[in-house]
Amino acid sequence: MNLILTVLIGAILEIAVWIGVAHFISGWYVFFWFIAAFVIGFKLLRSSAGSIMPQLQQLQMTGQLGADPVVTRKIAVAIAGILLMIPGLITDVLAVLVLLPPIQKLLVNALMSAMAKRQQNMMNKMMGGMMGGEQGAQNPFADLMRQMQDMQNGQAGHSSRDSSIIDGEAREVNPDYQKIEMKDVKKN
Repeated sequence: MNLILTVLIGAILEIAVWIGVAHFISGWYVFFWFIAAFVIGFKLLRSSAGSIMPQLQQLQMTGQLGADPVVTRKIAVAIAGILLMIPGLITDVLAVLVLLPPIQKLLVNALMSAMAKRQQNMMNKMMGGMMGGEQGAQNPFADLMRQMQDMQNGQAGHSSRDSSIIDGEAREVNPDYQKIEMKDVKKN
């Protein structure tokens, strides 16, 4: 909901700025600037995306990014390219600001903390709150852990709680089927 509202307000502001600037200079100049900014943004994104993809995969997997300043610069250039590709003067100003080194450092730190939060939320969902998340969540490993504790205490099979594990035996079943025999048909 907040994202939709933010995008809607951003679009309205972009249009208002576009109209305001078009009153002072020709609207065609603004239009041609959008085309030029899109081409520049596409080239920036293309030049930096190939070299940062392995680092972004590492960031997604580990939640940490190497302290390589070249990677930081390439991530900032890619974000600036995306902002330039979005038609609007406000996003173009933001793209130029992103290229400044202090803003780059803030942006990368924010990206790393967002990825770490995302990874933590994913782990909490996968583990059912086992990793320090919700205390009331159903833990899928609770029965297995209880059984392991009972086995260590010598109470195997005599658990005080009901388990949802069903013990059974598997056997292979071969279905009976009729084979269709192919007869050789001689052609005349």
